Amino acid sequence: MSTVTPIVIVGGGAGGLELAAKLGRKYGPSQVYLVDKDADHIWKPSLHEVAAGTLDIHREGLSYFMLARDCNFTFILGALEQLDKEKKEIQLAPAYNEAGQVLFPRRTIAYGTLVVAVGSKSNFFNTPGAAEHAITLDATQQAEHFRLKLLHALTQQQGDASTANQVEPLHIAIVGGGATGVELAAELTEAVASLHFYGANTLTPERHLAITLIEGAERILVALPEELSVRATQLLTSRKIKVCTGVRVTEVQENQLIDQHGTTYQADLCVWAAGIQAPSFLTTLGLETNRIHQLVVNERLETADPHIYAMGDCAQAPWWGEQGNLPARAQVAHQQASYLVKVLSAKMRGKPMTTPFQYKDYGSLVAVGHSKGVGSLMGVLSGKSWFVEGLVARIMYMSLHLMHHAAVLGVVRTFSLALGRLLLKRSAPRIKLH
Repeated sequence: MSTVTPIVIVGGGAGGLELAAKLGRKYGPSQVYLVDKDADHIWKPSLHEVAAGTLDIHREGLSYFMLARDCNFTFILGALEQLDKEKKEIQLAPAYNEAGQVLFPRRTIAYGTLVVAVGSKSNFFNTPGAAEHAITLDATQQAEHFRLKLLHALTQQQGDASTANQVEPLHIAIVGGGATGVELAAELTEAVASLHFYGANTLTPERHLAITLIEGAERILVALPEELSVRATQLLTSRKIKVCTGVRVTEVQENQLIDQHGTTYQADLCVWAAGIQAPSFLTTLGLETNRIHQLVVNERLETADPHIYAMGDCAQAPWWGEQGNLPARAQVAHQQASYLVKVLSAKMRGKPMTTPFQYKDYGSLVAVGHSKGVGSLMGVLSGKSWFVEGLVARIMYMSLHLMHHAAVLGVVRTFSLALGRLLLKRSAPRIKLH
């Protein structure tokens, strides 16, 4: 490798990619490296659409190599394996292709500043059977795995109208009533309706799909305002989705779940979307971590090592001016990326910036299908919170995705990309059938 000690960003999620793109445009590929274990980027909040088949990953995904060329940073494919704080080096594991062949050997990369932005994954809370029988939506491969299992299960239940009443519905249990669980439940009802439209399954949606959403708290979307929770519950119930709150799953079996009272819930497919934790390898780096493996950082997003920062879901950062720590939300990572651009730019000029990161909550939006949504918007000027729902909320939700693209690709290319995908939808099926 070069003797240059660049800014190395590990993790190309929403925050890490935006940081690399903005710094790359300022300092170039010799000064900014982005490391990720995958070759393609997808906006993680859209993985529930990949799982339902309403979004084609092969059209939505963006190549990191392409992004690196366009945004003027260097992309390195590989997973972080070891950290040497004394030498200021990281070691990457070998990278393989789908056939198991070595693309890149084990490598060592020197850094001047290291930013860890590896995101989070689902937390099974040591629930027996969860790791073996439940599917998570932490990555594209998992979402595609669920989609294929769903497609196979539904097409296996084909029948004619005379036998429809004798066919057992496909039971899908979703553990976790946060944004991911709620959005997936709603998206699945639309996906199955599309399968019926294309003749992939001849049974009516009401007869061949039974979705149960299970939440341990007393209401779904517990981290959001209660009005959102109530309206989202109504929308889900109107789609014949069973919402169970105050239920803690204590065991996951092959075809059923068991709660704390011994009640069973039939589950031909189970999706686990309850809680998060950072990747466990972070605990091996010699840096302070919390009980869910997040790196502990100060109000400037610094770890105990001043040359190492952490951001996004993998970091426990204090909420400046509020009680507790920052929530694991995409808008937090987006704002942290903008903040670190200023911090690292000042550091490169030899004028360290001491202003703490101050998060501004602009509200929350949840998609309940392709035509519905609910949300609360924080009035920055008025100081009030506004409730929005329906198509307006859905359009605003879609705009968040476009804003992420604009931060990486720029406004003109984002507009061209959005227009191109809109036109492609006119000639493509509503759902990915292959």
